[in-house]
Amino acid sequence: MLAPVKFRDYYETLGVPRTASVDDIKRAYRKLARKYHPDVSKEAGAEATFKEVGEAYAVLKDPEKREAYDRFGHGMKPGQEFTPPPGWDPGFEPGTRGASPDDMAGFSDFFESLFGRGSGPGRARREPPRGRGEDAHAKVTIDLADAYTGARRALSMRMPAVDDEGNVTMRERTLDVTIPKGIRAGQHLRLKGQGGAGYGGGPAGDLYLEVGFAPDPRFRVDDRDVTIVVPLAPWEAELGAPVRIPTPAGDVELTIPPHSGAGRKLRLRGRGIPADPPGDLYAEVAIALPRAEADAQKDAYRALAKAHAGFDPRR
Repeated sequence: MLAPVKFRDYYETLGVPRTASVDDIKRAYRKLARKYHPDVSKEAGAEATFKEVGEAYAVLKDPEKREAYDRFGHGMKPGQEFTPPPGWDPGFEPGTRGASPDDMAGFSDFFESLFGRGSGPGRARREPPRGRGEDAHAKVTIDLADAYTGARRALSMRMPAVDDEGNVTMRERTLDVTIPKGIRAGQHLRLKGQGGAGYGGGPAGDLYLEVGFAPDPRFRVDDRDVTIVVPLAPWEAELGAPVRIPTPAGDVELTIPPHSGAGRKLRLRGRGIPADPPGDLYAEVAIALPRAEADAQKDAYRALAKAHAGFDPRR
């Protein structure tokens, strides 16, 4: 007789209702896998949660396992003692859409009480089904300049793997990643065959890298457009002047038109993130006021006030 184990609510783990479709379950899994992936998450217990999410997904994505789980877990609550019914054979044979026997090795006692590890008492062990490995998700942070020129990066990340004893462990992997010119924040790079290992001779899954830009206090990015704030002296803003400004692709010379007030945006067409068509670069005017420390500087401000005696900035 199988010993009691603690019941696990796989629907609650993935945050989906019991009526969720396979697509709903897949979306929920991908979202949580990205959130709690040990290579990305800073939360305490992320690795354990990552494994729980993987176990829930292995059951609910497979029709046979989900049907068995729903039938025997009806009315159960998380943490409640659960014992499979008398005569229940834990040697569940996974279908082609289920987890491999090696995958099951790192799962909970509750999982094993229902599904075993691919063979059971009185049942001859079959060859594990051939199946594609799971897709993996991670984030990569690049400099904004990399989106202008493209780059190559060595990316180290921890990914789940199965050791020789069938246990799920996290192993360090280093990948050489090509960052294409024109990449935008939020885009995904697909690295074919770099995800979870297949089973039964099946192909490996893919690795999807979500690209983000490292913070840069000089630039704001909106899709392919880039904005930089350009501080000007009052006389540069009012009289006009040539100034040099930085861009992610290097410094450029910008002509400030006369009467350029604070907040005015000057557009440099095609100087944003490369594409077809490319984005634009916007230089946003800000006025920097020099301090009046010396008597001559204070006299200059008094002369300016006298020359513009009718000016009311609050009107």
